[in-house]
Amino acid sequence: MKKLILTMAIAVMGFTAVFAQDSTKKARRPMQNLTVEQRAERATTAMEKKLNLTAEQKTKVYAIELDRAKKMDDFRNEDRSAMKDKMKSRKADMDASKAKLDNVLTADQKTKLDAFRAEAKEKGEKMRKGLGKPRRDKAPVVSNPPAQG
Repeated sequence: MKKLILTMAIAVMGFTAVFAQDSTKKARRPMQNLTVEQRAERATTAMEKKLNLTAEQKTKVYAIELDRAKKMDDFRNEDRSAMKDKMKSRKADMDASKAKLDNVLTADQKTKLDAFRAEAKEKGEKMRKGLGKPRRDKAPVVSNPPAQG
């Protein structure tokens, strides 16, 4: 009887250890080191699929995306000392490339692109909220240890 109880206890502990590991999380894949041209091509291909670009539009979008990718690569490789100034110039570059893209696209394509941008922004905000530290609404409860006497 004791052997049966001991065997069952060991089996339960073993199963608990096996199932305690959370296998539902996806493993994080390392970011691919793509060249500037590959990043521009990937962005252009995605826009072509989503927005049904014409051949002429595709070449113009590729040129805009290539310029954007080059500026982003330069931004990443620069010294990080004057980050605020760089962020302002990067924001201006991004706005300029968005304006160029809007000149290339049709009205219907612009609305689709705006919808995709809004969706991506929302997704990014959700990710940022999930990565941050949990916020505490209340002050932590401090318990007093019992007096030793």
